[in-house]
Amino acid sequence: MSVPLNPSERIARLRLARTERVGPVAFLELIRREGSAVQALRRLPELARGRGGSLRIPTVDEIEAELDRGEACAARLLVLGDADYPRSLATLEAPAPVLWVAGDAELLRRDTVALVGARVASVAGQKFAQGLAVEVGRAGFVVASGLARGIDAAAHIGALSTGTVAVLGGGVDDIYPPQNADLYARMVAEGCVVSESPVGHRAQARDFPRRNRIISGLSRAVVVVEAEMRSGSLITARLAAEQGREVLAVPGSPLDPRCAGTNDLIRQGAALCAGLDDVLRALERPHGLFEPAPTYCAERDAPPAADLSERILALLGPTPTSRDDLIRAVGAPAGQVMGALLELTLCGQVVLADDGSVVRS
Repeated sequence: MSVPLNPSERIARLRLARTERVGPVAFLELIRREGSAVQALRRLPELARGRGGSLRIPTVDEIEAELDRGEACAARLLVLGDADYPRSLATLEAPAPVLWVAGDAELLRRDTVALVGARVASVAGQKFAQGLAVEVGRAGFVVASGLARGIDAAAHIGALSTGTVAVLGGGVDDIYPPQNADLYARMVAEGCVVSESPVGHRAQARDFPRRNRIISGLSRAVVVVEAEMRSGSLITARLAAEQGREVLAVPGSPLDPRCAGTNDLIRQGAALCAGLDDVLRALERPHGLFEPAPTYCAERDAPPAADLSERILALLGPTPTSRDDLIRAVGAPAGQVMGALLELTLCGQVVLADDGSVVRS
């Protein structure tokens, strides 16, 4: 996807990304199979109708309106396939199809370390996060986080002078929480704000796992400073591990529930982080970062038979199943299975999750 995109293809990719039930996995598979987003948009109604479904595809006018909103807030659109799209994200198995960027987009090209943690953070935790962000920045890394209260805000503040990226769940213009309005303004002026969501979109709970996946995907390492056992920061850590990134955790008192999650990460094998030296040591370990993700070969001349789709549905349930396990269980060529999964996704019968799992709707 390194060939420069022409304007019509860029618009088509944004349109495809905003089509219902077309997540990052389906987006990439459609372009692989059809060769372009322009052709994929032509084929979408037929693919959905094949199993009695229908799709709502945004009109060109709706996409132009989103582009106008982006221009109004001085944001820049990066589409998967653009030369400036972050390489660290592009090598994921299912990258974000589009990104809106406000501020200095060049920061997305630099080596990055993520610092995440509790919203209701202790004073000590916030002080540690800010101090570590200062040191990480001085060591030449960009600091990424999610612009939330607590640890995230402290990390951004510490790295403003050296480079920091905030990834939002809502649109790139969605200032959340409102208490961080001043920090948001400084991030746009001195750092970088990124979002996969449409401009004008207000963050909802379902947006944050994707936000977290971008934070970890941008980064070579993720450091969790404080986190309770049921914390979004632990989701970021899990995603980082799945993506082959280094995961570090700051230990804390067993009497503080805000440290239960970080202590458990260390128990599970995360590297202990007491300062910059631990981060640098983790980054020195050999890793497979930024290698092209494995792909499935599409077989356009061998469309999946109806019974293949029925076999797939029979094997799926409400518990997520990895695509590789499903392909092995079905016993059919990977390209045919992916083709059937794509059609089942477009008609709403299965969900292709960003993490590579499949679940029956």
